[in-house]
Amino acid sequence: MSTPTSKEEPKSGLAGTATPPVTAAAGATSSDPAAASRAFSVEGITQAVSSVRVGAGYMWALSIAQFGLFAGLLTPVMVSMSIKAEVINPTSPESVVGSVLPFGAIGALLANPLFGALSDRTRTRWGRRRPWMVGGVVVFLAALAWIAYSPDILQLTLAWVLAQVSANAVLATLTASFADNVPEFQRGKASSVIALAQNVAILAGIYLAVYLVGNLPVLFIAPGILSVLVIVVYSIVARDDLPTTPLKPFSWIHLISSFWTNPIKHPDFGLAWWGRFLITFGTFMFTTYRVLYMQSHLGLPKGEAVAAVAFGVLLYTLALLVSAAVSGWVSDRIRRRKVFVWGSTALTAVGLVMLAHADSVNAFYFAEIVMGFAFGIYAAIDTALVVDVLPDPERPGKDLGVINIANALPQSLAPAVGLFLLGIGGGQNYTLMLWGAGVAVLLGALVIFPIKSVK
Repeated sequence: MSTPTSKEEPKSGLAGTATPPVTAAAGATSSDPAAASRAFSVEGITQAVSSVRVGAGYMWALSIAQFGLFAGLLTPVMVSMSIKAEVINPTSPESVVGSVLPFGAIGALLANPLFGALSDRTRTRWGRRRPWMVGGVVVFLAALAWIAYSPDILQLTLAWVLAQVSANAVLATLTASFADNVPEFQRGKASSVIALAQNVAILAGIYLAVYLVGNLPVLFIAPGILSVLVIVVYSIVARDDLPTTPLKPFSWIHLISSFWTNPIKHPDFGLAWWGRFLITFGTFMFTTYRVLYMQSHLGLPKGEAVAAVAFGVLLYTLALLVSAAVSGWVSDRIRRRKVFVWGSTALTAVGLVMLAHADSVNAFYFAEIVMGFAFGIYAAIDTALVVDVLPDPERPGKDLGVINIANALPQSLAPAVGLFLLGIGGGQNYTLMLWGAGVAVLLGALVIFPIKSVK
């Protein structure tokens, strides 16, 4: 993995204005590009790991791309899908949410590593990441429109699967583009940018729901239009160089391997995968049912529940902004990742247990602040940690796709497990569900300790 060799790293304004130097490998030197090319003659590699400092233009483009994509993708998960579920089945909206979201997450589970690997192999005049990002986000917009007008559970499920597949095609290639462009010494800062953008997007989506609670088509489609615009901007700004080495012939074995990275051969990668899986599983168990939690557990009517969730997420996001902005910079300065990741994961577990015993809206708000502060640190550092432990940093699309399974698979399992726990003891057992979520997240903190290649 490339590291800066001096205090004066090469600089670029926009990411597309600088060409990274050839990285030495297998006996090649930067002055011998032919030897370097022979050394990197493997299937699907990216350009040499970047050691070129990205400028403010790239950071802004990355930020708005993450904001737009997650506004479209997570607003349904957090708020609007629950509202849609009440339209389709007013007597049992939990059953709609618990049955629809898992199928979409299965689509995400398959799409993320697949499109990451396919983008590694893609060679077009527009680059290899851009076609998947732009094409995927257009399909995503169409899927959101279908969700808005779905009249029954079957169509809602099919539309949500299409939305997850297309959005994760965008996410997989966007994450691979991040690994292509951002050098190691800026990954903490860039991870903070991603964390801030994603969580501000969730906040924006929830406040949009407050004002558009009675207009579902606009609530679903408006974030999708934004997603298209910002992904196009990022695709123009970000560098998308094609590797110079030839691809090996396509084989199904290589395609199937897109879904697997050997955790025994690469134990640090496997541990990072499980850490990501467990914290995502625990937090999604709550966020999937957040609005319904406010109605059932705290007894608020729907309008007040949505408004309370919006203010709670505002507090969550403000706490997150503070911790994420500082922690990424500190992590880069002291060159430490693990302590930030496991500590923040454990604090997230504490916040979930606090929610289990919350008996007022104010208690809910306090728990949201604790979880926001914790997750800001986690989100700011974990992406940097994951990129640091990639088994093959020269071919990031495939392995980052496998890591993103740890984002997608819990979204499939958490609603179903949450629904099961809610049903124990007569139904709507939010205390048990949130304790289960807290235990899962605590286990996610513990698996970070054995990672050896990152401090």
